[in-house]
Amino acid sequence: MITRVSAKIGSEELTIETGRMAKQSDGAVMVQYGGTVVLTTAVAAKTLKENQDFFPLTVDYREKTYAAGKIPGGFFKREGRPTEKEILTSRLIDRPLRPLFPKDYYNEVQIMSTVLSVDGQFNPDLLAIVGASSALMISEIPFQIPIGAVRVGQKDGQWIVNPTYAELENSALDLVLAATEENVVMIEGGASELSEELMNQAIQFGRDQIKSLIKLQKELVTKCGKPKQKVEPKEIPSDVRKKVEAGVKGRFLSIFRLKTKEERSAAREALYQEVLGQFDLKNPEFKEKDVKSVFDECEEKEVRSLILVKGERPDGRGFKDIRTITCEIGILPRTHGSALFTRGETQSLAVATLGTSRDEQRIDALEGETFKRFMLHYNFPPFSVGEVKPNRGPGRREIGHGALAERALKAMMPSEEEFPYAVRLVSDILESNGSSSMATVCSGTLALMDAGIPMKAPVSGIAMGLVKEGEKWRVLTDIAGIEDHLGDMDFKVAGTANGITSIQMDIKISGVTTEILKTALQEAKEARLKILELMLKTISKPKTELSNYAPRITMLKINPSKIGELIGPGGKNIRKIIEESGATVDIEDDGRVIVASSDPKASEIAIARISAIAEEAQVGKIYQGRARKIMPFGVFCEILPGTDGLVHVSELADGFVKRVEDHVKVGDVFPVKVISVDEQGKINLSRKQAERELSPK
Repeated sequence: MITRVSAKIGSEELTIETGRMAKQSDGAVMVQYGGTVVLTTAVAAKTLKENQDFFPLTVDYREKTYAAGKIPGGFFKREGRPTEKEILTSRLIDRPLRPLFPKDYYNEVQIMSTVLSVDGQFNPDLLAIVGASSALMISEIPFQIPIGAVRVGQKDGQWIVNPTYAELENSALDLVLAATEENVVMIEGGASELSEELMNQAIQFGRDQIKSLIKLQKELVTKCGKPKQKVEPKEIPSDVRKKVEAGVKGRFLSIFRLKTKEERSAAREALYQEVLGQFDLKNPEFKEKDVKSVFDECEEKEVRSLILVKGERPDGRGFKDIRTITCEIGILPRTHGSALFTRGETQSLAVATLGTSRDEQRIDALEGETFKRFMLHYNFPPFSVGEVKPNRGPGRREIGHGALAERALKAMMPSEEEFPYAVRLVSDILESNGSSSMATVCSGTLALMDAGIPMKAPVSGIAMGLVKEGEKWRVLTDIAGIEDHLGDMDFKVAGTANGITSIQMDIKISGVTTEILKTALQEAKEARLKILELMLKTISKPKTELSNYAPRITMLKINPSKIGELIGPGGKNIRKIIEESGATVDIEDDGRVIVASSDPKASEIAIARISAIAEEAQVGKIYQGRARKIMPFGVFCEILPGTDGLVHVSELADGFVKRVEDHVKVGDVFPVKVISVDEQGKINLSRKQAERELSPK
């Protein structure tokens, strides 16, 4: 039986339907908004894998090109590996759902969202989040707290819900918000230096809109929801628990206070082995995972108690303290811009590379083809945390962290008119204990300024944490790895001195209140400004000169009617210019010609050749004209390649000219002045006026 519920959200009706498609999955819904349709399914494994001790949730979001009436490119003509957008959306779905599953539920769950139709107006990502929550809610899978998601933008100074692509282009904010009926569970967005106060307003506006989506899902569950599977709490033998708790009691604090991550890891492992040594490992009924589970629990309790009860942090810092920061620039001799940013035990090496329009990234998405002039790539090699792992390219986490940092910096990049370069920024994380994505924002800013890129304003970033038990909570500034791992929130905020450019929040609890968000945003601002102050002591503004190894780009503007002449038959003219000069030349349809070379002489040669072909006659300017054709009424002269003008007999010489041939022959070269250009583009020249101006007075 087909069941359908709907409600008006923003400018369109949002409909959730189940019972028509994918009926063998545990839960399947089709969500439609305007002409955009997403099918989402949820399936859980019926049995638990042996020795499974974590929750394996997999989320896959895929876009079918047929949804936009397109055939895929490439040799195979079918969808291939996930695109960056698909990976980021998969993460967007996963992040708000994961903390809402029961603590002791370890069955494997797979959520799949497939875009079936797009109208080119609305991003399907929100429908996938709502669809995932709805599919889980009507299934037997023990997920019982519905979430809704909306996008918040700004139009004419007013907040708008689920803006179109066109509206987002002129919006100061692009914020995706996921929330339960009570609290916010996930935030992801970018802004153009939005104040903390306005960001809070936008979040509250989004929360109010989400209530309709929660109500819709509850209505759907009432109509067709299945009884939920029971989750049995994990039981650990009491003797194991008592022995482990007695063995570690009060001993974690001394480990937390050790200076380096290596010392802490070694001491923690030694304590664990000491505790494990109290048990008979040969006993067939003994399970080491029980010891490890209680050991981890004790560490978590001690960290949380230390923060909430004693008012201390594991490493001894105050709640608003930032670890020691060092900034260095220009550390690599041949790169266009480089920087090393170190905050405590987190270190990012950022390198900026400048290129031409040929280096822009082409993106073929459902909503159409676009080009990226600014690209940020984030790498997290295993040695950064002292591990050995195979290097198989960037994973979902790396792509997500790179996108967050890219969004933070993109808003402050100069326009193409101001700076006609493509820019690639690479962040290699060399050490990690705390937010490496926010370290990337800081190192990225330094590298961009070192490269001489005229940023609108420098950007810094900070990661905030939270520990919450009941009504008691503490916000932590600049969280270290242990506070992130054992805390309840990872809240990253990046921005300039004037406002926020990027924001991301993930939680491990059922949500955070308005008061917590407000406090976190304010304390993040304070920390961001402190970090920015330290960064500006290293480099206060972008360098005025580019690196000697960076290409020099000159943008010329020619009459679009001259483009064909510049290119020449079969590209003959432009190829010759490139071969003779060694510069790269790109020609745009609107008449922009971009010349790039790291050798100034190469650029000069190319510009001179282009100017000679594309230059237009200027009234009042004197040229060297070559006589091409003699007529009874005057002589036609070529003053520029492919550009002729007429010297009328009255302008050929002083006095009466009986025969033109008496004064000039075909092939003669002499100065001529442009005296007029009529509406049809015909050029009138004067030899006598040119000679008068050039003759010594």
